[in-house]
Amino acid sequence: MFQTTRRRLALWYTTVTAILLLIFASGVYFYVRNTLVERVDDTLNHVVEVVQRSLVIEAAAPSTGRVLTATGVKGQAPLQVNVDDSFRDNAQTLEDDHIDIEWFDPNGQLQWSTLSVPMGLPLQINAAGETVHISHGLNDGQNSDAQDSDQVLRQISRRIQVNHQVLGYLRVSHPWFEVSKPSRQLVIDLSIWSGLAIAATGTIGWLLSGLAMTPVRQSYQQLKQFTADASHELRNPIAVIQTNVQVALADPEPDADFQHSQLQVVERLTRRLGRLVDNLLFLARQDGGLIPMQWEGLDLKNLLSEVIEEQELVAHSKGLSLAYQSLETESHCRHLMGDRDQLIRLFTNLISNAIQYTSKGTITVTLSKHKWQNQDAYQVTVQDTGIGISTELQSQVFDRFYRVDKARSRRDGAGSGLGLAIAKAIVTNHQGDIRLESQSGKGTTVITTLPFKKVDS
Repeated sequence: MFQTTRRRLALWYTTVTAILLLIFASGVYFYVRNTLVERVDDTLNHVVEVVQRSLVIEAAAPSTGRVLTATGVKGQAPLQVNVDDSFRDNAQTLEDDHIDIEWFDPNGQLQWSTLSVPMGLPLQINAAGETVHISHGLNDGQNSDAQDSDQVLRQISRRIQVNHQVLGYLRVSHPWFEVSKPSRQLVIDLSIWSGLAIAATGTIGWLLSGLAMTPVRQSYQQLKQFTADASHELRNPIAVIQTNVQVALADPEPDADFQHSQLQVVERLTRRLGRLVDNLLFLARQDGGLIPMQWEGLDLKNLLSEVIEEQELVAHSKGLSLAYQSLETESHCRHLMGDRDQLIRLFTNLISNAIQYTSKGTITVTLSKHKWQNQDAYQVTVQDTGIGISTELQSQVFDRFYRVDKARSRRDGAGSGLGLAIAKAIVTNHQGDIRLESQSGKGTTVITTLPFKKVDS
C-alpha cells in the first residue's frame, strides 16, 4: 500500500514538473526564435535604408541602355537610377551567410543581383519581412552537378520612388539558417536539459515521497498498535464482566452475599472501563485539537496540596509515605496560567503512577521555581523509591499503552499505560516540558516544568 502511494506521489511530482518544464522550454524557444527573426528583419531593413541612400539618381536619358527609367508623373521630368554607379561596390560572394540584394525596374524585371543563380520568385512588396522557400533543380543542362535542394530565405521588398515617381524595386534576402540553425540547437539543448531535469526530478520525487511517507507509515503502525492495545484493554474487563454476569444468572438459588460480590466486581470493572474510555477520549480529542483550554490564574501550591490530600489514602493503604515540599515563599503571589482540570489530572496521574510502581518507601513531591528558556517557571518533581526504569526503556515511557511491568499490571488489573501519555499531552498544552530520570531498582523522578505568569494580588 505504501509503495503504491509512494509511486503515485513520485509520478505526480514528476508529471507536474515535466509540464512546467515543457511550458518553460516552449516559452524560451519561442522567445529566442522571435528574437532571432526580429534581429534578421532589423538587419534587412537597415540594409535597405543604406542601399536606398546610396542610389545614384539622375535625369533619364532615353538613349542609355543600362539606365532604368521611370514614367513621368504629372509632367515632371523622368528620373532614372544609375545601376553601375549605385551597385558597383557590392561585390558578389559565394558565402551562404551574407545578405543578397536584387534590383528590379519599375516593370518588375530583374536588373541587378548578387545572386549567382536568380531565384525566379515573383516580386511582392512586403516591408515587414517574409519567409520564402526556393527549390533549386537542374536547369537545361546547366549546373549538372547540382542536386535538387530547397533554400529558405528571409526577404524584405520595398518600392523606391522619388517625387511620386517609381524608380524601381529593391529586394534584400538573408539566409534562414541564421534562425533555423540556432533554433534547432536550442531545441536539442532544451530537450537534453529538460530530460535530465525530469530524470532528476523523478529521482528526487521518489526520495522525497519516501521521506513524506515515513511519518505516515509510522503513524499507521502506531495506529495499528494503538488499536490492538485498546482492543486488548477493552476485551479483558468486558470478558470478566460477562463471565460474572453469566455465573450470577446460572445460579438457580442465588445467594445475596455472592450476588453482592459479583456486582462489586462488575462495578469495579465498569469503573476501570470508564477510566479507560475517558483516557482514550482525551487523547483522541488532543490529537484532533478539540480540547478547549480553560485558562485561569492558579495557585499551584494549593492545587498540589489538594491532589496530594486525595492520594494520601491510596498511598497509606500500600504502606507508603507521601511527602510534599514547597520551596516557593508565600511573599510572592505568582499564579500559574493554566487549565485547572487538566493540571489536577496531570499531577494525579504522576503521583498515582509513582504509588503504583512503589512497594515500600517514600514518594516525595517538590515544588520550586526555576529559570527555563529565559523565563521563570515552576518545577514540580515527583520522586519515588520504586522499581525504576532501565535506561534503554526510558524513551518509551511516554508512549501510549506502554507499561514497564506489563505482566504485573495485567495481573493486578491496574493501569492501562496511558497515564504518562496523557501527562505529556497536558504539559504540551501548557507549553511546558516533562522528562524522566530513573535507575533500575532505585526509583524514578519525573520532572515537570510549567512557565508561569506573575499576577498582582
